[in-house]
Amino acid sequence: MGLMSISTGAARAPLPFQRKTAGRVALFDLPEASALLITECFRHYGIETVPIRREDVQRLKREKFEACVLSLANTDGSIIEIARESASNSRMVIYGLGGTAQDAMRHSKLCLNAVFHEPLERSEAMKLVRSTRMLVLHEFRRYVRVPVMTEVGVVLADGGRITVTSQEVSAGGMSVKGTHSPEVGSLVEVTFSLLTLPRVWVRGQVVWKKPNHSFGIRFDATDERRYRLREWISSYLEN
Repeated sequence: MGLMSISTGAARAPLPFQRKTAGRVALFDLPEASALLITECFRHYGIETVPIRREDVQRLKREKFEACVLSLANTDGSIIEIARESASNSRMVIYGLGGTAQDAMRHSKLCLNAVFHEPLERSEAMKLVRSTRMLVLHEFRRYVRVPVMTEVGVVLADGGRITVTSQEVSAGGMSVKGTHSPEVGSLVEVTFSLLTLPRVWVRGQVVWKKPNHSFGIRFDATDERRYRLREWISSYLEN
């Protein structure tokens, strides 16, 4: 009967489809309610979250994570240092949870990327994950601005100085926030360091400001010192 004589037994059922996770985010010693909400936000983009207890901190060195969320009020800088001692996690995205502005500044030298503010609200948490997910998903080529929090010194044209915190940085400029914002059009010089980038100085101009004292600085295209920053960003995004 030729081919028709092949057994007509039940066909093998297809394997169930399993969505591949795009990355792993460590949730370090977070309150349960916060961990559940943050997990929901990352899961929306196919990103897995992994709860890490404080006593299991060494997992941050042994395992590969694309990002880590930790409480700023209950965590010292050594946790971030432990995570970044691992070659595979040295450039992991670091999110803070809650804490005060002083807590964020305390960790500024370790370059936090973003902060989930408390009380945690789903819409705001989802907005934060959406705006930073490109770094977690390693889709770097489409993400030219790097969200990073570090202390920035700003020297004004009249010689005055203010200290602000960066929000995003690119090769062409940066957005910052503080308790005082210069007027749009003001000429400034900024100084800051970023992880493996030693302190740099770059001239710029304030190009926008908001009522919450955040403002944007466009770097002077003729200031060759900004090339060091451009090279650091290229290395950060490619590694």
